[in-house]
Amino acid sequence: MVTESGDDPAAGRAWPPHLERRRWPREPAPQKEHRADVPPALVPLRFSTHDLPPNEQFRSWQSHMAPLVDVHLPDGKSEEDGFLGEQTGWQLGDILIVQQRAQACSYIRDQAMLRSSPIDHWNVGVLRSGRTWTEANRHVTETGPGEIFFRSLGYPYRGRMTDSAAVLVFLPYELLTRDAPLLQNAHNIALSGSLAELLVSYINGLEANLGSLTVEEVPRIVRTIGDMVVACAASSASSDRGQEQTNMGLMERAHRYIHLNLHSDNLTPDVMCRALGISRTRLYQLFETSGGVFNYIRRRRLLQAYADLTNPTDNRPISEIAEAAGFDVAANFTRAFNHEFGLSPREVRKTIATEHPAMPPTRSMQRFGTTIGDWLTRAR
Repeated sequence: MVTESGDDPAAGRAWPPHLERRRWPREPAPQKEHRADVPPALVPLRFSTHDLPPNEQFRSWQSHMAPLVDVHLPDGKSEEDGFLGEQTGWQLGDILIVQQRAQACSYIRDQAMLRSSPIDHWNVGVLRSGRTWTEANRHVTETGPGEIFFRSLGYPYRGRMTDSAAVLVFLPYELLTRDAPLLQNAHNIALSGSLAELLVSYINGLEANLGSLTVEEVPRIVRTIGDMVVACAASSASSDRGQEQTNMGLMERAHRYIHLNLHSDNLTPDVMCRALGISRTRLYQLFETSGGVFNYIRRRRLLQAYADLTNPTDNRPISEIAEAAGFDVAANFTRAFNHEFGLSPREVRKTIATEHPAMPPTRSMQRFGTTIGDWLTRAR
């Protein structure tokens, strides 16, 4: 428990004065009345560094965030100084809402991480306190208290933040596939205007009632958030962000085509070129940083196979999942899968009965429990 003055007995230190320490939800709000026989739909996921020794806190936070971003301490700060950070995650069907409070750090999601990560979500964030500066394609977006940002996790970015608190909403790529080109044009912008204000108000109200939602309410909430995000992105994105943004739009069309035809036997460069109206040279240029179009398609199929294997409701034989991923020979599928994730398909499937399904390894595998990557993968 933390006192009103901000003292944290577990850590033996205090939060910075401007980063007021509270337990979620942020603002007390009257809870709506529910029938006693209708249990809440959501059980919060929690992560905190507060109970760790100061010299282990930052490494714990770094490992927890590793599937999403690589985080670093600001210049002049040492791991020995400690690092206070906490997250509470709420899985609303396909959507993950994360209430976050953390001290200052820098973050980067680079091309290497994109190639090794199954995370390609859309990310909307409302800043409660502090400031962030995020750069993507040489464009810097600054966000302050009460402001809302939008990013695509399918593209690289980097930035830094001060001591801050925020509510982060993660929507899987598949949920908004139809509007992907429009959304990609809004990558790394601050949403603005009356629609953005409505979205902030909706997130504020939703946050205050996360603990009392019922199963029946979740699908409608997911649809509402998705519709509002698309509307805000459409009204906030500039109609002309230069050639780089045009290239991103073309890349998004290519990604969308692959997603919609992932299990088609006709998913070939020639067919893609005709569908997208571009040359083979242009197609290969688009996927150069992903190791080539064939490598990208193969990886997307393996990631889908991974999702299928960790889906407790998918009872198909591994051989059938392998065939859907484009592998006629089961041994070839096992070899490729093990090379990609460091685990065999059988080993991954065995984890579905456990509380924490295995995550594909990343450059910095976590050491202190589940990661935000686990949360995102299980919400899909």
